[in-house]
Amino acid sequence: MTPTQPPKAARYSMPAAKMELMNPIRIAPLKGTLRKPGLPLEIISTILEYLPIQDLCRFARVSKQLQEMVYDDSRWVHKLKLMGVWNETEARRRFEDAMRRRRAMQAAKAAEEKKALQNGVKTLNAGMAGGPSAPGVSRSSTLFDAGEEENRAQVQREASMRRAELDAKRRTVAGTITDGIDLMHLAPLTPVDIPRPSMADPDSLLKVLPSVKSIRGFAKHEFGRIYAALGPLYFDLAKAKTHTDPVVFRIYRDPEQQAQILAQLKVFAQCDTAHGWMDRLERLNLMIGIFENAALREFEGGYETGDIDGRMKRYAGVLILLNGGQACVQLFVQKHPVMFERGELGNPMDSFELEHFLPLGKPMPGSFSLEPSSLFFTRLSALLNEQADVIDRVFPATVNVMIPFLERVAEDVISEFVTPILDEAHDRDIEQYLKAVAGIYHQLLDFAKTIKKIKGSGVRFPEEMMKIMGRVFEAHVDLYLQDELDFFRKKCETEVDSWEKKILEEDAATESFFMSNINREADKRDFLSTFKKVILMPVSVIPSPFAAKPAAAAAETKSTESSPYANSNTLSVQEIPDTSRPGTPMTPGQATPGPPPTTELAAKAAIMNSRLEGIRSLFSLEVALNLVHSAKSSLERAALFTGAGGQTGEEAREQCEQIFIALLQVLGPRHVKAGFDKAVEHLSKYNPREITEHTQSGVAPLVTFLELVNVGDLIQQMIDVFYEQELVAAKLTDPKDFLNPAAKEKKRFEQMLDERVAAGLNMGIDVLIDEVDHLFAITQQTTDFNPGAIGDTGLRDFDIGPTKTAIQVIEVVSSHTKLLTGSTDKNVLDVFNQEVGIRLFASLCKHIKRQRISVDGAIKLISDLNHYHAYITTLKIKPLVPYFNALRELSQIYLIDPSHAKQMATVIADPNRFGGIFRVEEVYEYATRREDWYRVKKEVERAMYGIGCCIC
Repeated sequence: MTPTQPPKAARYSMPAAKMELMNPIRIAPLKGTLRKPGLPLEIISTILEYLPIQDLCRFARVSKQLQEMVYDDSRWVHKLKLMGVWNETEARRRFEDAMRRRRAMQAAKAAEEKKALQNGVKTLNAGMAGGPSAPGVSRSSTLFDAGEEENRAQVQREASMRRAELDAKRRTVAGTITDGIDLMHLAPLTPVDIPRPSMADPDSLLKVLPSVKSIRGFAKHEFGRIYAALGPLYFDLAKAKTHTDPVVFRIYRDPEQQAQILAQLKVFAQCDTAHGWMDRLERLNLMIGIFENAALREFEGGYETGDIDGRMKRYAGVLILLNGGQACVQLFVQKHPVMFERGELGNPMDSFELEHFLPLGKPMPGSFSLEPSSLFFTRLSALLNEQADVIDRVFPATVNVMIPFLERVAEDVISEFVTPILDEAHDRDIEQYLKAVAGIYHQLLDFAKTIKKIKGSGVRFPEEMMKIMGRVFEAHVDLYLQDELDFFRKKCETEVDSWEKKILEEDAATESFFMSNINREADKRDFLSTFKKVILMPVSVIPSPFAAKPAAAAAETKSTESSPYANSNTLSVQEIPDTSRPGTPMTPGQATPGPPPTTELAAKAAIMNSRLEGIRSLFSLEVALNLVHSAKSSLERAALFTGAGGQTGEEAREQCEQIFIALLQVLGPRHVKAGFDKAVEHLSKYNPREITEHTQSGVAPLVTFLELVNVGDLIQQMIDVFYEQELVAAKLTDPKDFLNPAAKEKKRFEQMLDERVAAGLNMGIDVLIDEVDHLFAITQQTTDFNPGAIGDTGLRDFDIGPTKTAIQVIEVVSSHTKLLTGSTDKNVLDVFNQEVGIRLFASLCKHIKRQRISVDGAIKLISDLNHYHAYITTLKIKPLVPYFNALRELSQIYLIDPSHAKQMATVIADPNRFGGIFRVEEVYEYATRREDWYRVKKEVERAMYGIGCCIC
């Protein structure tokens, strides 16, 4: 005995657990000993995969270790998986149920043993308490014996559990490939009675595969049951030379049973991995193919004879049992008359052969109509619904025949009808093509909704139907979407170009009308000048008979300049043609009902007034509406394809956004922006000093520009509504995505509109203040603030209210500021009003510096400044109030009597009195505008600066 080996008595006295730990030591080769070479277990396990079942059984008889390898449950689970009959979920569920039952039994057994042990201890204690103890036995030894019994029982339970674990582990061999199967196998608590089918009961063989149970530890038994039932038939069929040799066709005479057993043999062949499996599988497929062809011939015969409920239904069921029935489904689809007689449903060219008669009775051949295509889809829908009833009668609900049938109809019937129509429409006219695509696609979607569901359609039949119909237009969608966008852009450009051309023609007609007489006069003068040079050149010393002509011409010029058109000031707003309706042609007769001007100055003034009055026609609401309607039509057509889903739906959605972007690009920079730029340019040329008749309360060009702002605001609101209803509501764009191109272009359009309005309002403020300055210059009388200037005190106006100039200025300013209320943003309106107020303050300051103000006239000045202050208060802009408060305080220096020069000096020198608006030097400058300033100047300056003081 070597030193490494323990004594024999010690080895046999070891517990089972310790012997388990010593196994690797015992198995390890001893030093100096030799072992015979052998194959690794992995290679042996791989060899077993290629052995026939009979050889596996013989191999298991060689040794106990090889038997364990052959009987390994994972090997047979793998074979069941190859056949597709092993359910891992079911096996795991059964395993967990068995484990749960075992734990419950063990817990119940442990509870019973513990209860029995407690009852024994109580009995023993009761005996000790009731009688004398035996000699030599104490109570402590009795209690110790009870504890020893309990420990012994615990050791026995642990030993039994370890034996059960060892038994389970012995079923596996270390290193065996298990393909992911759990190494722990648990046999059921009670033996399972597995019935084995026999050839005496052929019907039981038909259900052998569906009856397989997935139980861990019993995979070999389940496979054995399958092999015993199907193995003989499988190998017999593999040896057959002709289709009459296999015994399976002699056992089963019914076609349904033959199809069922052949289908099971096809599944069973998947676990055949032994040598020659390919030949056996090829022979099996050959026999199945022969049987399938025979069944297809019977099905076709029933199809041709119309035996729907007889041969067709029976052999469709046979083929479905055999391999799912795809062969009979394809045969049913391919031989359907609709595939060969589609010409009877309609002619694609009928859509272009209808004649429409014009009101004069002239025919217009070749126009497109959707009526023939509508009739085609109506006929096809009726035919398909009729065939849906046939499919329900022939095929069971487990087979979906309608979808393959509709796919073939869409490819061979609908596409062959739709494609020629679209190609012909594209060659004739793009607009006709776009309407044809949208119209036919809409009809196709309606057609899909009319197809009835069959028993095997499933809940997703409507979605699958829409996808099939969408594939009909897959080849046309890309071209259509691009043509839709290009057509819309071209149409918008044409709309704007035609409107601009019409406006230019109207302007040219108006200018030509105003300059008509001027051009004839210029031609006449050129002719006379040339005649004078030619005739009088040789005898220039002779007095010309035309010497008196310049005087006559001067007289004529003087007479023409006194005409109503001699100055633009004579053109009132009422004489300017009404251009508030853009898009209405303006003929010369409509433009000026009176005679044209006869001087160049009058003509140019009339043209300028006409342009200023026509500012509102620089962009048209009617054009904007036409563009929006065109965009709506294009969006409605393109949006139909968004429901197709997938890449087609995404491309259609993106193209809808591009249509909206194209609308904004044409309507914004091309139309609205250009109109505002021209309006600002026209306003910059306005000169109110050329207008002598101010009969209106507003500046006509500025009023029309503010109306143009209202039109621009209306267009912006129209775009907002269009965006929300046509794109956001229809889910064609995501407004929350700040990177969305449609949302970015919309913000760019709004920013452009705000910038143009701001530029126009800035120019409008300049025009408005120029008008105010002009009113100050022409309407403010000298006697308003200096009644003594006329010399006659009896004609003085003792009214203490504001002057007509102040009233008229406030009317002009307020009328223009009110026009913006409601049409522009409140912030923009506040900025505009504040700027107007500041500019009005500056104009008033300059106006006061130009006046001579007496003490009596100071009352009128105070009334005017109070009137201006009251208007500024209504604007509710706090920054403006201090300016006009300072003006009211400033007017007090004109009310001080000349005898109170020192008090006047005190008022002038008080900087806090005017809230920091005016400096002392500025107040002094305003004081110099007093009518009696030169009488009080010396006293005021002496009080302010000490000028004139001397020390005697």
